[in-house]
Amino acid sequence: MVAGVQIHTKVAQKAQGEILTDGALAFLAALHRTFESTRQSLLVARDVAQRKFDSGVPLDFPSETAHIRAEPSWHCAPPGPGLEDRRVEITGPTDRKMVINALNSGAKTFMADFEDSSAPTFANMINGQVNLRDAILRQIDFESGGKKYKLSENPAVLLVRPRGWHLDETRITVDNTPVSGSLFDFGLYFYHSANQLIKRGSGPYFYLPKMEHYLEARLWNDVFLFSQSYIGIPHNTIRATVLIETLPAAFQMEEILFELRNHSAGLNCGRWDYIFSAIKKRRADRSAVLPDRKDVTMTVPFMDAYVRLLIQTCHRRKVAAMGGMSAQIPIKDDPKANEVAMEKVRADKLREVMAGHDGTWIAHPLINGIARKVFDEHMLGPNQYHVRREDVKVAAADLLSTNVPGKITEDGIRSNVSVALAYCGAWIGGNGCIPVNYLMEDAATAEIARVQLWQWVKYDARLDTGEQITPQYIDRIIAEQAPGVKKLAPSVQDNQLKIVTQYLMDQIRQQWPSEFLTSDLMPYLTMADGVEEKWYRSVL
Repeated sequence: MVAGVQIHTKVAQKAQGEILTDGALAFLAALHRTFESTRQSLLVARDVAQRKFDSGVPLDFPSETAHIRAEPSWHCAPPGPGLEDRRVEITGPTDRKMVINALNSGAKTFMADFEDSSAPTFANMINGQVNLRDAILRQIDFESGGKKYKLSENPAVLLVRPRGWHLDETRITVDNTPVSGSLFDFGLYFYHSANQLIKRGSGPYFYLPKMEHYLEARLWNDVFLFSQSYIGIPHNTIRATVLIETLPAAFQMEEILFELRNHSAGLNCGRWDYIFSAIKKRRADRSAVLPDRKDVTMTVPFMDAYVRLLIQTCHRRKVAAMGGMSAQIPIKDDPKANEVAMEKVRADKLREVMAGHDGTWIAHPLINGIARKVFDEHMLGPNQYHVRREDVKVAAADLLSTNVPGKITEDGIRSNVSVALAYCGAWIGGNGCIPVNYLMEDAATAEIARVQLWQWVKYDARLDTGEQITPQYIDRIIAEQAPGVKKLAPSVQDNQLKIVTQYLMDQIRQQWPSEFLTSDLMPYLTMADGVEEKWYRSVL
């Protein structure tokens, strides 16, 4: 065992033996000791910024970096091998079956997700590392229930999304402090697979979530430089695409690209988290109350401005501007409803390609053909970097527009309650993405549900009928929706439903919504993994 490193769980012993080698743990310890203090200071800076927003200081483009935005000559690195054409990217968790199906889906790339579509049980995290290593080595084939799962000859290019900077990996400590979930996920994948990926003509490619400031991008860049030196590969081999999925990051797209310019593979419109962040960051702004989630579409002014600015920024700096996720999934038992749902996917992908995006996200292999057809028809080359969008002029006021047509309805409230209960219940049971009413829900969409309910109660919002939304009204809806949760998410147990019902009732009564439901509920996963309470913060 490496000095100062402790593993506090005995789950997934076989996978631990394969992945948590002395060499890998020494690398994690080196990352932790080098970068943990900076991570903590940046998390404190998030809180300081939030207090400024609460006091009425408006979000704006940073004045100290105006020279970076104004300088036309700098560009980002060229695409890494295999990233020149990313017209369809499929995303999903890292379980073995999903990894094979996604890599075989026909999509150009697969984003294997340790973040919002994975519940971070230690078994999920460590077995996910085994599965990705085996996929890269072409040793992932297996049989289950009489069906063989075999990797194709030309699988999709692999990208990996680690957890965000805010999350701890509570089952591993270095010098008696939990390691960063980001560095745990990144570090183990990079240590075990970077050289093998390069040997096979690809490279270590990542998606970086939840950043709120360009200094957080600088930290990732420093991690990349350190890590490449540590294992002896050339600098600037890593490529990383940043999800612009927080409101502050939308004001710092140029700066984020600049910090990562030698490792950048572009930006992505993380639409669901972006809506969540827009509510959360403007929590003290009564004018920022949004209508039903279904009305907050990509064409409302503040979302449209964010998309246009992202495309313009990326193409100015010669990197990919990736579109977002359509949450629809196929409806197998209702052809008419399926056609309506798939038409929504087509329209969404057409909007993206015509706006200038270089690719898009899908959540289900059967949607690849629809997305691919739209992009093949309208994007004749490997990307659209030549679509400069010089017509775009986005001001801070555009990104903060509160012009969002729509109503708050009881159906919208019931939908939010059902999604929040079903998702949170499934999450503490170890499942990070679930289909609900033919939409694929992950942590981001559950977060929208949670903070919308909070916002409507906080600001005494009224339904389209005129009825005021109070905590007692939400309690009644929760009580009425809770019995149906098991139909939506059959894996949810009675005790889990009880926990998340109380959680949601508590959340709507807070002065401010908590930062992340995943942080709030993480102690339940940690307890289930047999970790002593002294090693994690008991939140609930």
